[in-house]
Amino acid sequence: MSASDEFFARANRLLDRWENMLAGRAQPPDWLHDAYRWRHDRYGMRLVPVRHPHRVALDDLLCIDRQKTEVVRNTRQFVHGQPANNILLWGARGTGKSTLIKAVFNAFVDQGLRLIEVEKEHLVDLVEIVDTLEARQERFLLYCDDLSFDADDAGYKSLKAVLEGSIAAPAANVLIYASSNRRHLLPEMKEDNRDVHVIDGEIHPGDAIEEKVSLSERFGLWLSFYPYTQDEYLQIVAHWLARLDAGTTADEATRLAALAWARQRGSRSGRVARQFAIDQAGRRG
Repeated sequence: MSASDEFFARANRLLDRWENMLAGRAQPPDWLHDAYRWRHDRYGMRLVPVRHPHRVALDDLLCIDRQKTEVVRNTRQFVHGQPANNILLWGARGTGKSTLIKAVFNAFVDQGLRLIEVEKEHLVDLVEIVDTLEARQERFLLYCDDLSFDADDAGYKSLKAVLEGSIAAPAANVLIYASSNRRHLLPEMKEDNRDVHVIDGEIHPGDAIEEKVSLSERFGLWLSFYPYTQDEYLQIVAHWLARLDAGTTADEATRLAALAWARQRGSRSGRVARQFAIDQAGRRG
């Protein structure tokens, strides 16, 4: 392309964006970025670039080796154009579910992987999002954080349809990675278990339970995360103290302070361990 052709092409793109703004329509996505958020604003529904994505290294995630291995393997298959599954990461808070998704994105971003954050209230737009991405050459992870639903949420059915419930074939370049504190994404009530039937000695769940399980089982890969033991918590504290040059758990006073910090928070999680290390680094200046 000559210099004049390139100039006119850029000018036409600018004119198109200006016309869209005047008409109140969403601008076409700027595909030069690595990460995006799906947003609703006065220009409509659109992908907004994240100019400074949270860069997380896989080596900073400790005590979840099994989960990390599975997510990396599945993502590598996806990036290389091989069959791969949507993933549900569920379990205790602060155990690295969301951070693992960010870390695996960071690990494969140079191989064409892109990340799109979709908030719960925008899941009703999943079909539009997938249609926007389907013709692209890149591979996209749709990232849904802290996902849970009430029974009447509109996004519930939209997610089911995009996962495996639509007459349209799933997009080959899109996967959904979701994190949740709930295994089945919906509240599980005591009353649901009263609808269980026993037929020929076998237990058959009632309709309410079947409905709640039907969404989560559409994720091909489930990974569970459990609270850390005290030793695992201290291992993560030691890692972040070393990373931030903020001391060591070999020092008894620092070790006791880390344990007291966890007791005050009521949690021995990776998040709490990192927050303690940040606090220690700040105190040391």
